[in-house]
Amino acid sequence: MKTSYLDYSMSVIIGRALPDVRDGLKPVHRRILYSMNEMGLRHNKPYRKSARIVGDVLGKYHPHGDKAVYDALVRMAQPFSMRYPLIDGQGNFGSIDGDEPAAMRYTEARLTRISEEMLKDIDKDTVTWRDNFDSTLKEPEFLPSLLPNLLVNGSTGIAVGMATEIPPHNLNEIVDAIMAIIDNPDITIEELFKYVRGPDFPTGGIVYGRNAILNAYKNGQGIIKIRAKTKIEEDSIIINELPYGVNKSKLIKDIANLVKKGKIEGIAELRDESDRSGLRIFIRVKKGIDAEVVMNQLFKHTQLEKSYGILNIAIVDGIPKILNLKEMILEYIKHRKNIITKRCEYELKKAEERKHILEGLAKALENIDTIVDIIKKSKDSKEAMENLIKEFNFSQIQTKEIISMPLSKLTSFETDEIKKEKIEKENEVEKLKKILGDENEIYKIIKEELSYLKKMYGDERRTEIVEEMGEFDREDFIPEENVVIILTDRGYIKRVKLDDYKRQRRGGKGILGMRVKEEDAVYKTVISSTHDILFFFSSDGKIYKKKAYEIPPGDRYSKGRAIANILQSNEIREILPVKSFDDYLVFATKKGIVKKTSLKKFINIRRNGLIAIKLKDDEIIGVKILKENDKIVLSTKNGYACVFNEKDIRAMGRNARGVRGIKLRDGDEVISLEIGKDDLLTVTEKGYGKRTSISEYRTTKRGAKGVITIKIIEKNGKVVSVLSVKDEDEILISTSQGMVERIKVSDIRKQGRNTIGVRLMKLDEGDKIRSVSKINF
Repeated sequence: MKTSYLDYSMSVIIGRALPDVRDGLKPVHRRILYSMNEMGLRHNKPYRKSARIVGDVLGKYHPHGDKAVYDALVRMAQPFSMRYPLIDGQGNFGSIDGDEPAAMRYTEARLTRISEEMLKDIDKDTVTWRDNFDSTLKEPEFLPSLLPNLLVNGSTGIAVGMATEIPPHNLNEIVDAIMAIIDNPDITIEELFKYVRGPDFPTGGIVYGRNAILNAYKNGQGIIKIRAKTKIEEDSIIINELPYGVNKSKLIKDIANLVKKGKIEGIAELRDESDRSGLRIFIRVKKGIDAEVVMNQLFKHTQLEKSYGILNIAIVDGIPKILNLKEMILEYIKHRKNIITKRCEYELKKAEERKHILEGLAKALENIDTIVDIIKKSKDSKEAMENLIKEFNFSQIQTKEIISMPLSKLTSFETDEIKKEKIEKENEVEKLKKILGDENEIYKIIKEELSYLKKMYGDERRTEIVEEMGEFDREDFIPEENVVIILTDRGYIKRVKLDDYKRQRRGGKGILGMRVKEEDAVYKTVISSTHDILFFFSSDGKIYKKKAYEIPPGDRYSKGRAIANILQSNEIREILPVKSFDDYLVFATKKGIVKKTSLKKFINIRRNGLIAIKLKDDEIIGVKILKENDKIVLSTKNGYACVFNEKDIRAMGRNARGVRGIKLRDGDEVISLEIGKDDLLTVTEKGYGKRTSISEYRTTKRGAKGVITIKIIEKNGKVVSVLSVKDEDEILISTSQGMVERIKVSDIRKQGRNTIGVRLMKLDEGDKIRSVSKINF
């Protein structure tokens, strides 16, 4: 069993699945091209039914199913599968949408001109032959292949225990690289990289990351990234080229499904506008949505960006081998050197044979009267040949040619032509011997033939190569702008442009900032840049991380998207924008516990979150960036504040619980953590607020009861927010019913600690202030 399986494996590897390094073809492709060549289906001859071709291949050379042969034939005719198609198909040969080709009885085919370059000189003893499956015919083991097919068309195949994925390349670049190696055999792969810039796929697209390409060329394997070629026209995205192997129809369906599921947002319309002139997918973006943001989502979630694994495995001397770029080119040069040598040997043999005959004819013409007399006196041709050989020492071949020479050859013109041809053959023999005796002459011919190939079939590169992966950083697609992140009690979140909220005078009613359901309310608003990292802190003390631009965009009227679809938690208690990791985080809980931890401990955060603080019957109410010598302000809902220095808290690990920051009075709880620098702005639930200088708050040790920060009465209600502000700041106030007001801090009067404040916002009956955010400029 073991031996049988190994035999089967090698049979599949060599006989079906992997290409030969010399012509870049698997057996089925080679048999199709050879059979078509035998049938005379040149590029300038009429098409022939595909069924006729398949039948010829099956009956003579390929002992497998007709579907395998027809599928191979079809692929060689598809311009979106082959960089340089080897078959010219007429009829329906499939499409980039994944449409099946028409049945073989309907389609027709013939060779392309470039595929004829692979078969040229096959009749000059240039290749080795083997018996076909029933030993009635001979078939070539490989083709002469002037075209470096393995490099320019690549190959894909799955064998037993191994696979190959060789990308296609541009013919001009490959020809230049081959010539460079011939001129300098010691050239490095890095130097070859100047000629071969990267794969060149038939469908175009963009390959980025030159280092990844170079590593694949060095090692014979690697992974590169391919991206669709897109452009933005006003409020629309146009896709003109797809990554290699992507099914257009399936891609469009996938985009539509992702839009329905809410994974991609901001698309208003999706159309396939492809026609005979080329591929075109049209995507209209919703009003107010940034097209670059939508495009970034498409790259992330669809096959508009895909990885392509390179694995250069080919059959070399009957053994599968991984080849780097230079080895593949050297194998081609070795192959062509062998083909040219055998062709020259064949041509030399033919030239010497013809020269030998011409020498006999020339000698006979010089002695024509004697020759004629001998022939006339002989009783038959056999005797004539014997008499001529005896008289002039001709060879059998020469004598046979003289006997069969027509009388018309005796004219002076024909005599001169024979002498002229004799000189030409002498020169040809001398030239061929010179080539066979000098390796450099063979290399010269290889370069001449490659120059012809480049002139005849060379074309422009289709796939763009981007120098560095950094050029495709997704953040580059996102304009940096200030946004408001809004989170509701029921876990809905959205990102709105800050400019959507116009500045108003103190005491106004505000504008609608979010349409919320009756059972929902705005929980928190945070101002950040689209490029900021956002830390999300859950009620159970875990931390999650997202970029601000990854929060789904919305307008003032949309309800947002469930945060559980974005993070693996729906109990978020705090959101914190982060720009660097050089400082500390300070945590505060409802029960007055504080903890300081280095931000560096949160650089790498798993998708499912990371423990930030250990909690027991408690929850986070605030997290801030903490610097050296900062003052920490803990404020309570009943109007007290405790101010202490950050040095009173030692740095702790992620799993620590923390220490007491404020001693709470009965029925009180911490509602705000702030870093005290300038004035403290205190806002109450009924829309009142005031500014008080930080100097009016004495600094105590942590754990103190704190001092009064605002006088609470029925009119103003409990404290909901305390912020450290400056005159030039602005604030954004959000209510539970979704109203938002944006006002200048300078419009808010400064008062002492033990005052009730002034009205900041008029509230409808039953409405309350839920969140206050500071806008920094």
